[in-house]
Amino acid sequence: MQQRQSFDIALKELKLKLLRMGGDIQEAIRVAVSALEGSNVALAKEVVDNDIKINRQDHDIEDLCIRLIATQQPVATDLRKIVSGMRLSMDLERMGDLAVDIAKSTIRLNGQTLVAPLDDIQEMAKIVDQMISEALNAYVNNDMEAAKQLASLDDQVDHRYRRIVEQLFNLSAAQPSATSQAMTLAFCGRYLERIGDHATNIGESVIYIISGERSDLN
Repeated sequence: MQQRQSFDIALKELKLKLLRMGGDIQEAIRVAVSALEGSNVALAKEVVDNDIKINRQDHDIEDLCIRLIATQQPVATDLRKIVSGMRLSMDLERMGDLAVDIAKSTIRLNGQTLVAPLDDIQEMAKIVDQMISEALNAYVNNDMEAAKQLASLDDQVDHRYRRIVEQLFNLSAAQPSATSQAMTLAFCGRYLERIGDHATNIGESVIYIISGERSDLN
């Protein structure tokens, strides 16, 4: 009984660590997009510098999961919770890398006046922020239906990304001098689209924890 209580406490610790990391990831994405909108190189550099903290959280979660597997020898649902916790951490860490990629794009633009409005990028950022929140809530609440709903939000992100690429392609054709910046902005859209994919990966992990079945929400 005491061993089970200790294990349950460790699982709660795992959830808290993942939620804390998720919150930091959301903040990194928000700041990175804000820096892009305002052509704020100093703010973008903060995102790059803070990535080491997110990487440290990922390593801490991985160490906890490995320790639990080694000492508790979990099976069935318990094992799925730990393995999925490691996968969640990896997806969150990759989101952090993508936030850094957006920030580095702002640094490369180096204060240039933007050649196109960022309406769709801003909307994509809002949707992926919602996706991360809902994915983490689904994880905490073991909510399979909430996890499945992420597929619909991911479709919205994909739609906006396709529109961004089309608009920037047309802009480059009309203004060849804007091609380099247009490509950079298109990559930013791609980074946000990939963040959405990682959020759906978390949804897939939630479904796997609950049912033991692998699904594809992308």
